[in-house]
Amino acid sequence: MTTENPTVEENKRSLNFIEQIVENDLKEGRDNGRVQTRFPPEPNGYLHIGHAKAICIDFGIAEKYGGTCNLRFDDTNPVKEEVEYVDSIMEDIEWLGFHWDNVYYASDYFQQLWDFAEKLIKEGKAYVDEQSSEEIARQKGTPTLPGTDSPYRNRPVEESMELFHKMNSGEISEGQMVLRAKIDMASPNMHMRDPIIYRVIHMPHHRTGTKWKVYPMYDFAHGQCDYFEGVTHSLCTLEFEVHRPLYDWFIDQLADSDYRPRQTEFNRLNLTYTVMSKRRLLELVQDGLVTGWDDPRMPTLAGMRRRGYTPEAIRGFIDKIGYTKYDGMNDVSLLEFAVREDLNARVARVSGVIDPVKLILTNYPEGQVEEMEAINNPEDEGMGSRMVKFSRELWIERDDFMEDAPRKYFRLTPGNEVRLKNGYIVKCTGCKKDDEGNVVEVYAEYDPMTKSGMPEANRRVRGTIHWVSVPHSLDAEVRLYDRLFMVEDPLAEKDKEFKDLINPESLVVRKGCKVEEYLADVKPLENFQFQRIGYFNVDTDSTSGALVFNRTVALRDSWKGGSK
Repeated sequence: MTTENPTVEENKRSLNFIEQIVENDLKEGRDNGRVQTRFPPEPNGYLHIGHAKAICIDFGIAEKYGGTCNLRFDDTNPVKEEVEYVDSIMEDIEWLGFHWDNVYYASDYFQQLWDFAEKLIKEGKAYVDEQSSEEIARQKGTPTLPGTDSPYRNRPVEESMELFHKMNSGEISEGQMVLRAKIDMASPNMHMRDPIIYRVIHMPHHRTGTKWKVYPMYDFAHGQCDYFEGVTHSLCTLEFEVHRPLYDWFIDQLADSDYRPRQTEFNRLNLTYTVMSKRRLLELVQDGLVTGWDDPRMPTLAGMRRRGYTPEAIRGFIDKIGYTKYDGMNDVSLLEFAVREDLNARVARVSGVIDPVKLILTNYPEGQVEEMEAINNPEDEGMGSRMVKFSRELWIERDDFMEDAPRKYFRLTPGNEVRLKNGYIVKCTGCKKDDEGNVVEVYAEYDPMTKSGMPEANRRVRGTIHWVSVPHSLDAEVRLYDRLFMVEDPLAEKDKEFKDLINPESLVVRKGCKVEEYLADVKPLENFQFQRIGYFNVDTDSTSGALVFNRTVALRDSWKGGSK
């Protein structure tokens, strides 16, 4: 009895259903063994992590099977599209680690699409309709009731052709008429009930200027562009599954060979505590509820990059959740776990004090400065170590001292000992308060025989705290980012406006923070772990004289129904 190589068997099990389709196609010799995909974003906003899932499968399939993946901008609506979005989309794709073979635009095919529309009119498969959008919507019926024919459905071919040309000459105003495909007004699929394929828009296009006054609808342009380019596997999210019969119908009218692009649908990426609709995200930007498309609270790739998320973490997360044929909601904590896992392995540990209070070691020699060795990353010996200056006066976190502490409080409290990370064991002796009762200084005595590395250094104490030497510290602003919304699915709260559900603590700005001098020359977007606090990166607002750090993610998930 023989068994198959377990590695091969494991690889088979790890294939997602799309990869299995591609492998079957290759085995059957479909499209002469060719694999070609495309990523077709509309340049009407910034990409978000949901688009990243599509990017990973579109480019990933092409990479895995030695194929081609093109970037094609679906620029069929000049009202919403801007060059800014084109540039940002390209930047985001490259940041994720993917590279396109060619860049195309739907507008590259405007003439071919126009010619195809004329072909449909000549064959009696399309007509110009002068009903209003409201009349057309009513006339299309409902999912359970068939539609009724438009009064213009059987208008003469020559008349439709003449009107179609007038639509593009500027003689026809917006909304006055449309071009519809003539398919089946009784179809159980609403998308097959004489869909609109062209509408009039009197707006200059960012690439074609004023050449065109009519623009194709997405359902008309998408499949044909796939066909013109030679796409073999057109991968879409599940909401396009009901559009597939229309996709195939148009291809059947256009194709002059056995070649057909094939549409396959997969589940969207939905995340808790956020919204993934570009329209909703645009509202947040326009209403000033976030600082822009790259606000670190946004699910945009620009926002995640600014917050300190890495492309490796995002790709790892998408790989873990996989591709299926049913939609669901993914817990954002899974994404945050992927970010922690990635940063834990790659970034240096540093000291940053968010809410500083001064610790004075009363028996430490004044003016003395020592250097303590600090391991940069215990997960990666290759990152080495650095020397950190230690002095009589140190900054510590205000939360690391408590005058009247509960029984299981193992940090600084009068009479209690703690270890200063990479330094000495110290014993708290008291504190000084201002007139309002706020602690302004904490006092302790150090044990000179307990420096890290000394034989006595192994004496056990229950707590370890981090610190920054006062004369060797740098001022910094720290922005503590958290989940943008207070509820898991903001759009499901039908009795509330989604913008009213924004978490008021999604951004807390702390000024006057203290960080070690090792961070003096950091560059924007560099990542670090602030020991005992979380993962942070350098914000793009940061300068050498005014450091700004963003909290990427806390050290562990401590979310409790909207409070920390």
